[in-house]
Amino acid sequence: MTALLTRSSGDGAYPDPVDEHAPRSDREATLLGRAMPADRLRGWVVTLVLTLIGGVLRFQNLGHPTDKGTPVFDEKHYVPQAWQMLRNGGYEDNYAYELIVHPPVAKQLIAIGEWLFGYNGWGWRFSAALAGTVLILLVIRIARRLTRSTFLGGVAGVLVISDGVLHLQSRMGMLDIFIALFVVAAFGCLLLDRDQVRERMALAVREGWADESPYGPRLGFRWWRFTGGVMIGLSLGVKWSGLYYIVAFGLLCVAFDVAARRAAGVPRPWLGTLRRDVAPALWALVAIPVLVYLATWAFWFASETGTDRHLVELDNIQPWWIFGWVPDALASLVHYSLHVLDFHSGLKTPENDPHPWESKPWTWPMGLRPMLYSYGSGAEAVGCGEADCVRATMLIGTPAMWWLSLPVLAWGLWRSAFRADWRYAAVVVGYLAGLLPWFVNLDRQMYFFYATPMAPFLVLGLTLALGQILGAVRQGFERRGTGLLVVSLYVGLVVANFAWLWPILNGVSITNEHWQSELWLPSWR
Repeated sequence: MTALLTRSSGDGAYPDPVDEHAPRSDREATLLGRAMPADRLRGWVVTLVLTLIGGVLRFQNLGHPTDKGTPVFDEKHYVPQAWQMLRNGGYEDNYAYELIVHPPVAKQLIAIGEWLFGYNGWGWRFSAALAGTVLILLVIRIARRLTRSTFLGGVAGVLVISDGVLHLQSRMGMLDIFIALFVVAAFGCLLLDRDQVRERMALAVREGWADESPYGPRLGFRWWRFTGGVMIGLSLGVKWSGLYYIVAFGLLCVAFDVAARRAAGVPRPWLGTLRRDVAPALWALVAIPVLVYLATWAFWFASETGTDRHLVELDNIQPWWIFGWVPDALASLVHYSLHVLDFHSGLKTPENDPHPWESKPWTWPMGLRPMLYSYGSGAEAVGCGEADCVRATMLIGTPAMWWLSLPVLAWGLWRSAFRADWRYAAVVVGYLAGLLPWFVNLDRQMYFFYATPMAPFLVLGLTLALGQILGAVRQGFERRGTGLLVVSLYVGLVVANFAWLWPILNGVSITNEHWQSELWLPSWR
């Protein structure tokens, strides 16, 4: 017979099925924590309805704006390269074009849209809009798992729909929405792996063999960790900044494993993790991403005319002694990659001629220096009802969310350090992995769209904080009601802020006065 036991926490109380005839030990209860909400059907209804709403907003009028029928901003790099891939069968070969400096995955995905809809705005942006829509679904499900609350999962869905950065990046034929998608997917896989590991440990505790060895039990093959490695490999196949997440998520996975072994009463949890978990983790989260990354170059390897495909043979490059055994094709990829690395290393900000919309990473958390993607006025922008109209698209993080990023980050660090709240710790790791590495080389040219992978983790951090504002059932009806009121008012503010920014996120024709009123800060101009 199964009864329902309610457990309270800072973000609500949820039913947790417990067998009355086999009560959990303290260790087993600690390992399992609160169960996922029992409302699976309602959870999926909320997820799919919000994803559908977000998809409609992403896809509406997707073909506009364009630059007289051509791509806008950095679409001008990736859209033609994707078209080359479509023409050639998956690889680029234009030697005269000197900006083929990113791996192929995102451009291959853009090429799918061009194959479906042609060389036009819909074709360039279809795959990005689809990626942005799937990202909504992932964030909702991840937030629901972190908070064990369908309501808070829905709140996260509304926030991710209403973020200006994720909205506009989902409507551009650029690369960054794809790396955000794969990074968030990898993060979700690691959360599922964490829960699965703790379930296996709880079983070992129940059956009495968790501490038979001072290092704890072996946990078998971990499919979710493996899948997370595949996702990280795909993010690396979009941009090399995926490397940062190999390090961040690898450390996060080790921390999860140590905590699980300690909770299970393993005498030597750190040594147990080193002996039982680290080697498989290196395989899943380092070797697998590297192999997946190499697999993303399959069309290039199979080609005869891919960019630098036969660099070693044609230029008679002598391989370094350590790579003497490497096949010529792989050696050519290594040298090609070194050329790309040299390009990125030399991408410095000119002292006397900086890009007008360049920004540095300390401005990203609050979105202090957005990015103007397109601008038209006069005859190019008719439709506002007056003679003087403007059509512009500007990458702006919704201020009601982004201006809270530093307090949310500080709160997350405090909860991680002083309350051992693993949920905040995980989200902070994902957020900082998208921010801190950019401080290493501040002379490099940088732009706000590099912050795209940070946005989903900002949403998750806000959702965790809103869960605490909502309060627990045990705190009483008045406290819970007040918390719900505050959460509802805040979410309404975010939606209203997003609606205000809508014209400059979507290139709607507006008056010049309206355009000026959208630019809240001097740094936005």
